[in-house]
Amino acid sequence: MKLARALTLAAAASAVLFAQQFKFNLDHLAAKASDTVDVSLSGPLLQLGARFLDSHDPDEAKVKKMIAGIEGIYVRHFEFKQEGAWTAGDLEGVRSQLKAPDWQRIVGWKSAEDGETAEVYLRLEGSKMTGVAILAAQPKAFTVVNIAGPVDLDALSQLGGHFGVPKVKPDTPKQKK
Repeated sequence: MKLARALTLAAAASAVLFAQQFKFNLDHLAAKASDTVDVSLSGPLLQLGARFLDSHDPDEAKVKKMIAGIEGIYVRHFEFKQEGAWTAGDLEGVRSQLKAPDWQRIVGWKSAEDGETAEVYLRLEGSKMTGVAILAAQPKAFTVVNIAGPVDLDALSQLGGHFGVPKVKPDTPKQKK
């Protein structure tokens, strides 16, 4: 998934972020979707889940440390059987909450060939970063991710495979035919 590329660029821009949950209502897309993912984990649920991670396993220990201060993880992902199920208005509805001066887009990626986009936004309060939002759209998929609380973007990939967060693998070069 090309979202990994956007996350890598965001990680280079900032080592530690403090996140702020924003509101998004995408329930109307769920009725059109063939598959949906809806993750809403508040801090207490994350801390409860962290108790089941093995502190002696290096990977699980990293995840446990990273989520110690997280206030919540919110993911909405929709997959559709046909293109055109989501509209530019759906994307703009989320973007409209991510405007300056509070929010700054730090990564924007678009593939005209594949019709894919990915964006990473930071919420700023003065010189302090207090939020992160990730938008990813493909012709047959639409994803919004928000992590509230302190987030180390270098360690963000460690959440993959835990707490319902999908594992993100780096893109591999396309094979020539």
